[in-house]
Amino acid sequence: MLHRQKRWFLIALPIFFFWFFGQIDKVGISVIQTDPEFLKALGMTGIDKNAKIGLLSFVFTIAYGVSNLFWGFIIDKFGARKTAIAGLFVWTLTMFSSGLSTTYEAFLISRIILGFGEGMMIPVSGKFISAWFNKRELGRAQASWLTGNYLGPAIGAVILVLVISSLHWQAAFFMLAGFNLVINIPMFIFLTRNTPAEHPWVSKEELAFIHRPVDSKEHARSSNGNKNFIQDYRFWIVWFGMLVCSFLFFGISIWLPTYLIEAKGFAKEGMTSITSLSWLFALGFVLACGFLADKTRRPSLMATILFSLTIIFLTTAVFVPNPILAGVCMGLAMGCQGGVFHLSNMFLVKYSTQETAGRAAGLIGFTNLMGGFSSYIMGWLRDSSGGSFTTSIFMLIITALLGLIAYLFAIKEEASELRAVPFPPQKINA
Repeated sequence: MLHRQKRWFLIALPIFFFWFFGQIDKVGISVIQTDPEFLKALGMTGIDKNAKIGLLSFVFTIAYGVSNLFWGFIIDKFGARKTAIAGLFVWTLTMFSSGLSTTYEAFLISRIILGFGEGMMIPVSGKFISAWFNKRELGRAQASWLTGNYLGPAIGAVILVLVISSLHWQAAFFMLAGFNLVINIPMFIFLTRNTPAEHPWVSKEELAFIHRPVDSKEHARSSNGNKNFIQDYRFWIVWFGMLVCSFLFFGISIWLPTYLIEAKGFAKEGMTSITSLSWLFALGFVLACGFLADKTRRPSLMATILFSLTIIFLTTAVFVPNPILAGVCMGLAMGCQGGVFHLSNMFLVKYSTQETAGRAAGLIGFTNLMGGFSSYIMGWLRDSSGGSFTTSIFMLIITALLGLIAYLFAIKEEASELRAVPFPPQKINA
């Protein structure tokens, strides 16, 4: 049996660590920006302090989102493996340069280059998943690497606080560069190949299962015939939903540690605990959505429910007086958006082909630039309101409502699709 399951070791495992350390690189700044020495060393003080902090994530996510379009075409031309290795080298160098930065401007430039280097993560993952896994197991395949997406920051928040407390904020960046050199780059060089047919370790039996066709009627309904994904209005609903999801997710995750310390009065230990718990919430939603999407085939309905829950949790965080409950509700809202992110990547593979997966993923990844706007606008609103988070959270509630409305348009079509195609047999032997 194991000789027919090697795709989980050869592809799912490298992508897991790809995202595990990549997400620490991306959102680790949310923990590091709570360190007074870091803020003082790079000149992030004064009345515009929060806007400067928000700008760090703004320039990163703009570079990250725009570069997704570039990487999408590169991946379709040169393959996911070479693209991943090239991007890993770029972001490793920027981790070193971040730790060596002595001015705000130098650090800002390093964040822009990091965003460009990491911009290939979504297209690379989408391309690998599309080529290496059967359509029937997309939920589990996506969940295997999205686990790293949320487990990384959950553990990374604890590690970063310990490193900063024991050594210095610069040591945190050098440590992250080392993880890439020792773990990520070797795994992509020695384990991965662009397609399973190219890999000498993949058996004929496993290759046959990967390419086993789904029910012809179901495939025709889910792919909207021979229509290109750009012509499929459902893809653009998902794309808009990801715009909203990115705005919410980055807005909450980047500012959560600061919110807990400055708005709710938590000490470093309490902040670390709730921040890690919030990422574990996201992981829980990802795993649940992966399982339920494969079982129910109602991802649009699930996304609608997740946006509704986000509104409830954010509203509760504004009005509840208990700081622990408010912090947990913020974490649950972030977790819901983790579930939406996972569903969006499942839609990506559903509405594209192996030939167009890189470009489709690039368009989805482009939506991450909204996270930059969110982090900067929240910082600006804080400066304008004397440090209060209330206005910022109300902005997030309105944004979540837009995501809810968008997915309402996909529910009816999804229900019709489900009625037209019967459920497949419950068990498929790999």
